[in-house]
Amino acid sequence: MMKNAPHSEELKPQKHKFFESFSSWVTRATGSPTAFLSALAVVLVWAISGPFFHYSETWQLVINTGTTIITFLMVFVIQKAQNKDSVSIQLKLNELIAATKGASNRLVGVETLDQDELDILCKHYETLAELTRKASDLRKSHSIEEAYKDTKDKLKEEEGATPEAI
Repeated sequence: MMKNAPHSEELKPQKHKFFESFSSWVTRATGSPTAFLSALAVVLVWAISGPFFHYSETWQLVINTGTTIITFLMVFVIQKAQNKDSVSIQLKLNELIAATKGASNRLVGVETLDQDELDILCKHYETLAELTRKASDLRKSHSIEEAYKDTKDKLKEEEGATPEAI
């Protein structure tokens, strides 16, 4: 064994960061209008070239193979980006729950519950939503003044903040 050879543990973060960066880049690039127009151009060129190749099996195989390979690889790239987005959204929601006075902290980490537990919580919140619908007019919204007052009160609770600072 070589003395200065890096351990596999040291290589994992670099590989992980590369795939994360690569998947983010590919997701952004393939979601662009340029990518769509490029794909459309490829399909049009392929379709127009059909008569020149007498619509042969090889001509058909080119588009089938190409799209199959790209689709197969994109599944993993898109899933990686989606997993990252999901975790980011969950963390933001956890922060909102933790920071909101009166919110139930029991919902922080709700993503770790099994499906039966999630169904029970869902039924609970459906019941609350129904009670709210019956008790209030859904067309009414909070006023800007109300939001301003809530913000002012929240800042009062923080250290060093004064109502005049708003």
